[in-house]
Amino acid sequence: MSKSRFTESQILAILSEGETGLAMAEVCRKHGISSATYYQWKSKYAGKSANELKRNPRRPSGGTRLSA
Repeated sequence: MSKSRFTESQILAILSEGETGLAMAEVCRKHGISSATYYQWKSKYAGKSANELKRNPRRPSGGTRLSA
């Protein structure tokens, strides 16, 4: 799996541009993303803020171990 070019906070900033009234096609062109990517991000990050992403990380911290 390849690493994303954009951080989660950058993705939220891009989505907020679309919510402010800028056309979706213009936002995609400006940031070099496809419309499919825009809508995937929109479904994944809908209604979230940067603070919520910091509080709920996707991965557990390094303190957990796998048992054999």
